[in-house]
Amino acid sequence: MKGYSEKPTRVRFKVLAFIFVSVVINYMDRSNISVAATAIGKDLELTSVQLGLIFSAFGWAYAALQIPGGVMVDRFGARLTYAFSLITWSLVTLLQGFTKGFVGLFGLRLATGAFEAPAFPTNNKVVTSWFPNQERASAIAFYTSGQFAGLAFLTPALVTIQHFLGWRGLFITTGAIGILWGIIWYIFYRDPAQHKKANRAELDYIKEGGGLVTQVHEQEEKAKFEWGNLREVFIHRKLWGIYLGQFAVNSTLWFFLTWFPTYLVEYRGLDFLKSGFLASAPFLAAFVGVLLSGFLSDFLVKKGVSLGIARKTPIIVGLLLSTSIVGANYVSNTSLIIMFMAIAFFGNGLASITWVFVSTLAPKHLVGLTGSVFNFIGGLASIVVPSVIGFLAQGGSFAPALVFIAIVTLLGALSYIFLVGKVERIKVTQKPDSNLPM
Repeated sequence: MKGYSEKPTRVRFKVLAFIFVSVVINYMDRSNISVAATAIGKDLELTSVQLGLIFSAFGWAYAALQIPGGVMVDRFGARLTYAFSLITWSLVTLLQGFTKGFVGLFGLRLATGAFEAPAFPTNNKVVTSWFPNQERASAIAFYTSGQFAGLAFLTPALVTIQHFLGWRGLFITTGAIGILWGIIWYIFYRDPAQHKKANRAELDYIKEGGGLVTQVHEQEEKAKFEWGNLREVFIHRKLWGIYLGQFAVNSTLWFFLTWFPTYLVEYRGLDFLKSGFLASAPFLAAFVGVLLSGFLSDFLVKKGVSLGIARKTPIIVGLLLSTSIVGANYVSNTSLIIMFMAIAFFGNGLASITWVFVSTLAPKHLVGLTGSVFNFIGGLASIVVPSVIGFLAQGGSFAPALVFIAIVTLLGALSYIFLVGKVERIKVTQKPDSNLPM
């Protein structure tokens, strides 16, 4: 390591760029099904209910494996876990290009969700290790913006790929990109104490700011699963506040990831190519919202505003703005429809720094597990929302579906207002003995 007198390096920002790209690929492989949905439905002769089930298949496995995914990242570390996750989910994405019917596609979407399960607990683990508290909301906002920026700019590209290569070519192309990136991640990523280009000054800056920098000797002691740990992450009211809030945030997100293009084409009568470009507008709005949220929250912290107000305000305001999605039920002009969708998704972006609460509230030795439970409950939205919308829309009207989303987001805002309470790390009175056998 270099000496203390030297200026801190900025390796953490290069690491953040790696996470950003990983999130873009993650959401590209989640959302490509929505771009392909109309063509798949016609080619495979699927009903709206079957399509809704295929949309939700990802969520069943993704939610079910969140806790094992969190245990995995705590046990094996971010480098190996993320590389494994990226390569396997991308391979399954590629195989979707060869599916022949409902059962095969449903099974492959289940597998995609299973292999993506460790991704966001890993993202959070990396940021908690590499960034001090005063920079963490901005870091989380930046990598979270990858899901919106990627979708905003990639949606027209994905539509164009499908236009020329068909929906099968779309899955093959996106899967191949992810496999390549998984290899790159494994080659270049390292934890802070193992990174040769991060000097001692940067590591001390991160650690003094509350970053959980893993020391070399600690790295050798891998976290082991304890049933008491699982109980710990379920018994605190403030954690339930962020869990329920994440379900609400994800409800709006999963509407846009699954049914939104179909809503524009099938229920609003827009041309397929035109809908691809119009669909990018709400994603751009969400991109602006999430960046504004993170930088504003960290700015308030640095100005001495209480952590509770600085962290909660963007999320609560964002969830309340997301209820405006119901306004699309009362207009017929395309520009107004997109306007209400953009306002709602801007609010979703504003609320999307919720992962900062995992970093801030979770017991120090349970960051990965807390993140996995947080993502598990939030991930239930990926099951509930596509399926419920499929049933609500089968009568030919999408209005009940938008009302459903508005109600869920309102309840999410209330959970942050009444359940989270004081924003401070939970202290476990007696840490489980890490030397006990699994």
